[in-house]
Amino acid sequence: ATGPWVLWIDADMELPPTIVERAVETALREDADGVFVPEVTVGDGYWTACRALERSCCVEEILVQSPRLVRTDYLRRTGSFLESLSGTEDAELRSRMIADGCSLAWIPDLIVHDEGRMSLQFIWSKRYYYGRGLKKYRAEHPGALSEQAGSAVGAYRRHWRRLAAKPTVAAGVVFMRAGEFAAYGIGAALGALERSDRSS
Repeated sequence: ATGPWVLWIDADMELPPTIVERAVETALREDADGVFVPEVTVGDGYWTACRALERSCCVEEILVQSPRLVRTDYLRRTGSFLESLSGTEDAELRSRMIADGCSLAWIPDLIVHDEGRMSLQFIWSKRYYYGRGLKKYRAEHPGALSEQAGSAVGAYRRHWRRLAAKPTVAAGVVFMRAGEFAAYGIGAALGALERSDRSS
């Protein structure tokens, strides 16, 4: 990257035409080091609908999201993403920027995340993979995980009417999230054991 800003997305995400311009304008106006750009999940099937409903409750929760637009010089100065992490590198970037006292902004524009037809096996296996890097993330940023979980739970409480409007999908959200937390825990435990074996 040769410009002053980096905006990163995943391969299955789509950017609305004006979202980059809006993010940069907001960063310049608020003299921010990074900008949160929330996302909306689209796709087919019941479990994708559960993910979409769950994610819609957290659009304004910066502790559940990660900054998408970041100053290039900050990324270079701090080493960009921690490649040693397993899937939590975007959350680590957020926690690092907050710890460094960076100025962070937010825009309401939504990135479209096309997650296709999700299955429980896919969702839980992904969280298991993420969990393998949690010990290192927790060591780098004590308390960040509990803050993120608390922020998500608070968002669900504030948007209980949205959840109640779709009871069958909301029930799936509860079941899905419970499995995700279990998968995180198993991944974290096994990841810690592997690191312990390698160091001994």
